[in-house]
Amino acid sequence: MAAIQALRTAVFYFIFIGQTAIVAITLGIIALISGRTPLSWAMAKYWCRSNLKFLRYLAGVKTRMTGQENIPEGGCIIASKHQSDWDVFAIFPHAGRPAYIVKKELMRIPFFGWAARSLDCIEVDRRKGAEAIPLMMAQAHAAVERGCRIVIFPEGTRKAPLAPADYRQGIVRLYMELNVPVVPVALNSGLFWGRNSLMIWPGTAEGKFLPAIEAGLSADVFMERLKSAIETHSNQLILEAVDRGLGRPLTPEFQAKVDALRQAQANTP
Repeated sequence: MAAIQALRTAVFYFIFIGQTAIVAITLGIIALISGRTPLSWAMAKYWCRSNLKFLRYLAGVKTRMTGQENIPEGGCIIASKHQSDWDVFAIFPHAGRPAYIVKKELMRIPFFGWAARSLDCIEVDRRKGAEAIPLMMAQAHAAVERGCRIVIFPEGTRKAPLAPADYRQGIVRLYMELNVPVVPVALNSGLFWGRNSLMIWPGTAEGKFLPAIEAGLSADVFMERLKSAIETHSNQLILEAVDRGLGRPLTPEFQAKVDALRQAQANTP
């Protein structure tokens, strides 16, 4: 079984990487010549949707997204848990015109970086720490004025399922600066396509848009509500997937985390 899944994974990666290179080069050339165009957005949507199809039919990973009714009309921030590249593909079709916040290192890649800028991506240089915030804010304001919804992964990088949460201050600064609602997103995608994983496991990756957090809260209250919403619902999605049965082996360390989470929930009034 594992050998077959390894073969399915290899076929997916071959097509995924090859298609990504072709799309990035094409979009990069379009961006250099014409900047932002409807064709660029059409290709980006195709890239995301086709990757979800490839995951389903080649690697056996289905996609389920719920809670789209919680995304408000107009400007907002979509703040998502980040466990997998799946997260980018799954959120994109529901975000209207998304402006993803990405690491500056990615924006320096030829063709890919040019394409990303033409798709409203906002760069952040994490090496500069707080000094990077003003530039990110300027780009975010410009994106909102163009009708974008800001998409950010508040922990700044992919995390393993049930790993300790590590939320950065960038999301708080965005919330306070832009004064728009924030839609938390919970997910369990790391169970099936983990960070730096050579193996993709079959199953149903789930994401859930949660009720929006209104603008105008204090920084501390906002961060507490955001973390509580994302972590609580992500943990629940993980437990539900484990209960249904996973097509992957569970390490003793991960099983211990699952058991500890169940015990914590049982002890909560």
